[in-house]
Amino acid sequence: MKYFYLIFVFAWLFSTACRDVNVIEDDEIVSESESDEDQDVDTEVYADWTEETHSNRVDPNYAVVFNQNEVLRFDIKISSDDWSDMQSNLSTVVKNSSFNNGEITIDDPMWVECSFMFDSLEWYSVGIRYKGNSSLISAYQSGIDKLSFKLDFDQYEDDYPDLADQRFYGFKQLNLSNNYDDESLMREKVGADMFRQFGLAASQTAFCVVYVDHGSGSQYYGVYALVEEVDDTVIESQFSSGEGNLYKPDGDAASFASGTYDTGELEKKTNEEEADYSDVKSLYTVINSADRTSDAEAWKDELEAVFNVNAFLKWLAANTVIQNWDTYGNMTHNYYLYNNPEDSLLTWIPWDNNEAFQSSGGQSSPLYFSMSSVSSSWPLIKYIIDQDEYEEIYEGYLLQFVEEVFNADDMIEIYSDYYDLLKDYAYAEESGYSFLESDNDFDNAVSTLKTHVQSRNTAVYNYIY
Repeated sequence: MKYFYLIFVFAWLFSTACRDVNVIEDDEIVSESESDEDQDVDTEVYADWTEETHSNRVDPNYAVVFNQNEVLRFDIKISSDDWSDMQSNLSTVVKNSSFNNGEITIDDPMWVECSFMFDSLEWYSVGIRYKGNSSLISAYQSGIDKLSFKLDFDQYEDDYPDLADQRFYGFKQLNLSNNYDDESLMREKVGADMFRQFGLAASQTAFCVVYVDHGSGSQYYGVYALVEEVDDTVIESQFSSGEGNLYKPDGDAASFASGTYDTGELEKKTNEEEADYSDVKSLYTVINSADRTSDAEAWKDELEAVFNVNAFLKWLAANTVIQNWDTYGNMTHNYYLYNNPEDSLLTWIPWDNNEAFQSSGGQSSPLYFSMSSVSSSWPLIKYIIDQDEYEEIYEGYLLQFVEEVFNADDMIEIYSDYYDLLKDYAYAEESGYSFLESDNDFDNAVSTLKTHVQSRNTAVYNYIY
């Protein structure tokens, strides 16, 4: 009887404990749920916060952030101490950068806090850092303070939990490109617009002017290009799903040449916690497979099972027409690969167009239409164009691009409209914060763009016919 009683007591205690655990867990769940629903920011502290402008509960507002009819104005305020740290860090980053075989290796500069103002509204404790490779180093070493910035509106959410998930009209990150080596101040924007108009995935862009106050008053930094972040909103807005693997290759592995495969140079921008590189490894394996010469049809089937060849040929045609040398075929950077969940194909996304729209310049020369200068060091071009079927598709895209997108009459009108939009802001740029030495530099650069599009249209027709 005593044993029965003890068993009963233990059973009762166990049952009570379980009920208590369940109550606690249910309370925690309710508390967490209420917390998720009740994340309204204290507007007495953060007076400008609204759901429409600052929260992550709204879709990205492209009409406001990438307004195509105005030059946006952004005012940035950084404390003098943070500014000092930012400059000291930049000096170290530039000093420690390296240059090998035409490629620059440079660490990302440090983040600091800033206040970000737009349209009389403030965004609070926004992350800001410098960005760029050769453009950052060259501008810094020349003593020009007009440098490119990256913004992250949620960078400091751990330090300011009340500001968790802060957004700028639905955008978490944005880029302010300084239009380095571009006296027209419009090549970055025009390039991205042309790619998208041609049916390729590419960032949205807009013109803006930037003012920075780091303790000595507001300083005009000049005309910038506002550029959408690929891993923030491009893949979500331009693909059926943003859940696929996104890569930003940089370094020898970005060439996909035989012997270069290295996951350390194939940076994952999504799904980083999953060490799964099987998709890019498959592309590397197929593009360098011996099947290419022994069984071309089988090789093409294998390639098209992992890589969106059509989109790549479309990009190659457009990129060659506009003469963008600072990318694949010359340089092992400035593109993304996205494994589109809709078809499981790695899809090419162009990036960084400020060096385009010129017949020469920089560290290399633009590619010829025939791709005759491209070696096996760039197999995604060389081995694909070597196939007659793909070459024919590529040449068709050359014609389509100049007839439907990069048409001389249309582009001259666009350049004229942008000239009128930017002229006053370009003329207002100041020494030390500009790559322009005179107003004529801007005028002449825009005239050169108009001549360039005419010559490229003629060059395509001469090549095809």
